[in-house]
Amino acid sequence: MSGSERHDEKRDGLSVPSKFARASFGAESPAWRRARSEIVADCRVFRVRRDRSVSPQTGREHDFYVLTAGDWINVIPLTADNEVVMIEQYRHGSEDVTLEIPGGIVDLEESPHHAAVRETLEETGYVAREIVALGCVRPNPAIHDNWLYTFLARDVRQEYAPVHESTEHTVVRLVPLADVPRLVADGTITHALVVAGFYWLWLWQQNLLAEVSN
Repeated sequence: MSGSERHDEKRDGLSVPSKFARASFGAESPAWRRARSEIVADCRVFRVRRDRSVSPQTGREHDFYVLTAGDWINVIPLTADNEVVMIEQYRHGSEDVTLEIPGGIVDLEESPHHAAVRETLEETGYVAREIVALGCVRPNPAIHDNWLYTFLARDVRQEYAPVHESTEHTVVRLVPLADVPRLVADGTITHALVVAGFYWLWLWQQNLLAEVSN
């Protein structure tokens, strides 16, 4: 089974859009045909793949570079007092400290649900009464081949200290859920995938996810 076919399955209650749904935007398919591929760099958390693909309009071949990686998860840990357990950490890409929700990579042979529980515990020390699958998105389909799964961790409570391994260092912050829209609007929360996670939560609160799945 190829990576793209594997990602079209339903995992942990999250329905990934099918290829047929994605191809229904127009009468003429815009899909390119991949003629060949090679891995040109291995960067530990992702690999760089060079694809030689054929244009559906001209028939000419062109090079494209894809960051191939495992799937990711985001978790919104929510306390009984309606506070979000968030983390601050330094990001080398932006060279800044960001305010985020727990997240990480789904390990090989690990389910997104298990990764959500593990990452929340490691990064915050909190455990949840219930983990709810909210949805999934493509992080950046222009250059990434993976999926991001978002979960809600309900009624979390702190039972352990965060586990800091290797280069990862986080500081836990409790943020009232009601403050999140303002923090997005004023630029305090800048991580696009974190914003997407809170939008999934809003859809769930409005009961819109149940309407789509029925």
